Amino acid sequence: QVQLVESGGGSVQAGGSLRLSCTVSGITFSSYNMGWFRQAAGKEREFVTAIRRIDGRTYYADSVKGRFTIFRDNAKNTVYLQMNSLKPEDTAAYYCAADESIGFRTYVLEAEYDYWGQGTQVTVSS
Repeated sequence: QVQLVESGGGSVQAGGSLRLSCTVSGITFSSYNMGWFRQAAGKEREFVTAIRRIDGRTYYADSVKGRFTIFRDNAKNTVYLQMNSLKPEDTAAYYCAADESIGFRTYVLEAEYDYWGQGTQVTVSS
């Protein structure tokens, strides 16, 4: 009965901003590391960003560093992805994922994560 539900996707012009939310139920949210991945049409799913449970440390793919921000609100069981200065190449389905590990060493890999949301589409037009 674990659920991760993404919201906030949609269409936006290049240079614009969008904020995605992922609300989690069925697990103790504060005990999980959280990540965001994305998959563009015809491409492999790729790591975007992650946040560690023990100390809130964040990690970013080079392609989004300086433009995207991940943050979480444990009281709301929600992790967010703030996306600024969006580019057409950011167009993809974005997925939220939860990981129960302590160290969170392999956060860039899909296999690290235990639970996944269904995804939300982000389309950036030029």
